[in-house]
Amino acid sequence: MSNRISTGMMFSQSVNNMLGKQAKISHLEQQLATGQRLVTAADDPVASGTAVNLDRAVAELERFGQNANNVQNRLGLQENALSQAGDLMARVNELTVEANSSALTTDNRKAIASELKSLHDSLLSLSNSTDGSGRYLFAGAADDKAPFAVVNGSVVYSGDQTQRSVEVAADTQVADALPGSEIFMRIRTGDGTVDAHAASTNTGTGLLLDYSRDSGAGGWNGGSYNVAFTAADTYEVRDSTGTVVTTGTYAAGETLSFGGLKMRLDGAPAVGDSFQIGASTTKDVFSTITNLVNALNTDPITATDKAALQNTLQSSMRDISQASAKMIDARAAGGAQLAALDSAAELRESNEVTLKTTLSSLRDLDYADAIGQYQLEQAALKSAQTIFTQMQSMSLFNMIR
Repeated sequence: MSNRISTGMMFSQSVNNMLGKQAKISHLEQQLATGQRLVTAADDPVASGTAVNLDRAVAELERFGQNANNVQNRLGLQENALSQAGDLMARVNELTVEANSSALTTDNRKAIASELKSLHDSLLSLSNSTDGSGRYLFAGAADDKAPFAVVNGSVVYSGDQTQRSVEVAADTQVADALPGSEIFMRIRTGDGTVDAHAASTNTGTGLLLDYSRDSGAGGWNGGSYNVAFTAADTYEVRDSTGTVVTTGTYAAGETLSFGGLKMRLDGAPAVGDSFQIGASTTKDVFSTITNLVNALNTDPITATDKAALQNTLQSSMRDISQASAKMIDARAAGGAQLAALDSAAELRESNEVTLKTTLSSLRDLDYADAIGQYQLEQAALKSAQTIFTQMQSMSLFNMIR
């Protein structure tokens, strides 16, 4: 058997060889121009697939970063608003203490009431703060409209109680700004556990100075009690069902203990006067300030009126203290979320460096190797072209001539 070597076959092989070298050189030129080893997936299918997954991971980190920037902006603005609110509450507390002085005249108290009203309005404005993009900070998820408004003289909250969580790193979420209901509305009264107040119908000059749980007693069961004076110096304590649980003799300034609670009274209560004590409830800071303003705008003339005003001032001071503490707690919670954002940013940065380093090892071109390969392919192409030129001049007629 013999193989026939034709001139056409030799030409075809030479042309194909040169075309292959040119394609290789063109591919190397693309690599050198882009700096990428993987010009097409065919260059390294496994590495290309891995690089696509890594690209997705890097894109996810960028999305996490955008989420973090948005929530950091809102938490920062929340911190600013609560800082200003804290300053306002500090001033409210100062004015309340000042108003508690017996040396003040009615005009003095009304001047204090006027400033308190201005502080109330400023606090209301802060509660409707926005994040710069038209979304309200303290509205929860219903942040497309102002969450606080005055309706029939009282401040009402129209937002919801949702506190959104935002993913800022893999398996790491940060809470958004607190809903306003948790900062300005649902504030525990009294000392946060127990609350007490004088009845509004009292006709004597009894003052409620202090109250708390009695750590030395058998324990408070969470019930409420009513201390009613049956005479100027005697009282009886009734539980929530009206049952008398104890009686006693009253002396101004002494502490009354019963049911795991204690209460210190002063002044001269009249027969029929009463003081209630029990579990604290919730109250909004706006109504606390409004009640204080209304009390200071009165003109107490009798000793009974003055005692009622002082009891109101004492109760307001406790409620204002609780409201201030609530805002401090909200700032602390926001600060913890900002710290979590910083930790998440460090995690994202370290992960991004690792991912991009891995991507570089898969995708980036080794210029020294590529340039060497390019020069080698150029030399091979020149050789192929030289051989083809020489082959063109070869002919059977030249051999028999």
